[in-house]
Amino acid sequence: MKQILFTLAAVLVFFISQAQPPAGNAATGDYYGSKVKSRGALPLSEVATQLEAGTGFPDVKIKAKVKEVCANKGCWIKLELPDGKEATVNMKDYGFFVPVAAVGKTVVIQGEAVLKTVPVKELQHYAEDAKKSKAEIDAITEPRKEVKIIAKGIVVVD
Repeated sequence: MKQILFTLAAVLVFFISQAQPPAGNAATGDYYGSKVKSRGALPLSEVATQLEAGTGFPDVKIKAKVKEVCANKGCWIKLELPDGKEATVNMKDYGFFVPVAAVGKTVVIQGEAVLKTVPVKELQHYAEDAKKSKAEIDAITEPRKEVKIIAKGIVVVD
């Protein structure tokens, strides 16, 4: 019985220690997930406008500036849109993660882009991951329509 408890404790410690973004400087040319070439990337603002008009993007390259990275594991990033809104990027099948050092960097992301209404619970989850205060999390009471991207790969371009 003691051996089982010790093994469970060791596994728990291992997973807790792994729950953090990868180390790294997110230098120009660094990539995460599949290798992505920056040529042919569309500005995020253009993709957002076309999504609003009903155009779908099952496989697109998007160029944007990183506004925020999940502080827990680097499992999502937020991108800046010119109108003050943001787009959320999730990594396909949680297959890779992005370091917090990517904040402020310009990246090219290849993946699927959709316009989605994000439920309150999901928005609150993102706020918790971002280590927002309880008051900020509780203030999220309405779903939000936003650009969602499922990334196959990301490359830092600037």
